[in-house]
Amino acid sequence: MLHAATLHKPHVATHSRQDFVDVNITGTLNLLEEAAAAKVAGFVYTSTTSVFGDALVPPRGAPAAWVTEEVTPVPKNIYGVTKAAAEDLCQLFARNHGLAAIVLRTSRFFPEEDDNAAVRAAFDGDNVNIEDVVQAHLAAAAQARVAGFAKYIISATTPFSRDDVTELRDRAPQVVRRCVPEYEAEYKRRGWTMIGGIDRVYVNDKARAELGWQPRHDFGTLIGRLKAG
Repeated sequence: MLHAATLHKPHVATHSRQDFVDVNITGTLNLLEEAAAAKVAGFVYTSTTSVFGDALVPPRGAPAAWVTEEVTPVPKNIYGVTKAAAEDLCQLFARNHGLAAIVLRTSRFFPEEDDNAAVRAAFDGDNVNIEDVVQAHLAAAAQARVAGFAKYIISATTPFSRDDVTELRDRAPQVVRRCVPEYEAEYKRRGWTMIGGIDRVYVNDKARAELGWQPRHDFGTLIGRLKAG
């Protein structure tokens, strides 16, 4: 069973906190109860990297956050709180009812404004391609029975290593130039500007290793397609 229904982050401005509880928590509970009663083979829950919340923003002067599944979420709005609570419900049903459940913490894969006003004004774009998100869900569905309960970050494969996090915070263009050298000429040709600093790096290693997920789209492949027209 795939559960992707939700009130999403943009709905914070249009819906009440109770609406978020009703849809994202109670709605997920209803589906988990039905799935457990029907003894479905696996339950795949579409969560979000928004559950990490304020854990994604290091203090001034600190390196960029290296975001793996081990980072403790610090939700910063009702959306993040209810998605995190729904993840806990999945774990509860896996533990107490034997329901194989996988949580996919997806990055943004559709047009949506950034939380940071300065970034929102200057840039836009997604963190992962929808084709790769679909393939992650299919891989999770195939592996759910084996995995039992697990959480995975679903984001484009980063070109960066953990050694880059200090430099990324304030000197992102030179790090990107080192990791994806083709980007500079393509950005210049199009009149684009690389963001000056990056405060977080999502790491999808666990999903690729345990689910056999093979994302096809990342920053390097994007630059290659731009060069090819």
